[in-house]
Amino acid sequence: MTIVFVAGTGTEVGKTWVAVKLIAELVAHGHEVLARKPAQSFAPDELGHTDAELLGRATGEPPTTVCAAHRWYETPMAPPMAAAVLGRAPFTVAELAAEIAETTTAGLTLVEGAGGPRSPLAADGDNVDFARALGARLVVLVADAGLGTINAVRLSVEAMTGFETIVILNRFNSETDLHRRNRDWLVTSGYEVVVEIAALSNRLLARLP
Repeated sequence: MTIVFVAGTGTEVGKTWVAVKLIAELVAHGHEVLARKPAQSFAPDELGHTDAELLGRATGEPPTTVCAAHRWYETPMAPPMAAAVLGRAPFTVAELAAEIAETTTAGLTLVEGAGGPRSPLAADGDNVDFARALGARLVVLVADAGLGTINAVRLSVEAMTGFETIVILNRFNSETDLHRRNRDWLVTSGYEVVVEIAALSNRLLARLP
C-alpha cells in the first residue's frame, strides 16, 4: 500500500478540491485510487457536500468508508475539539491510524488531513503526527497562490520535515503577477511546485512503485 498524505497550509485552501481532481486524473490514466479522511468536522448544513462525501464520489466508495461514521463531528471545529463539544469520547492518533489501516488494501491511497499541518487532529497529536503514524513518506501540500503564500508554504514544509513534499498552488492564475512571482520564488528556493493537477499527477506517478 502506498499512502500519499494530502495536507494544506491552512483551512479553506482547497485540499478536498485538489484531492478530488487528482483522483479523477489518476483514474483517467487507469489507476485505482482509494481516499480516506481520518475524521471530519462540519456544519450540519454541509451534509451532502462534506469532504468524505466528495471524496467518495470521486473514488466510488461509500462516504462512511472514506471516513468512518463515528468520526463525523457535526460542528465546525478541529476534530478533537468538536468531539469534546458534542460529548463524544476523545481519540488518539494511533486509533485514527489503525482505523485507516483496517480499511485499506494494496494500492494507492490518498489520505486527507484536516486544517494545517499543526492543526489538532486527535487528543494527542496533529496532522504531522498522524502522517508519521500512517507511515506516509510523500505529502501533497495544497497552498493558496496569493498573498501570504510563501510564508505559509515555508512554515508548512518545515513542519512536515522528513516527508517528501510536492507543493501545488491552488487557484493559480498565470495572468496574475503575484501568483507567478510566488511560484518562481518558491521554485528558486528549492521547493517542488506545480500549478496544475495534470502536473501533480505526473510527479506523483513518477514516485510510485
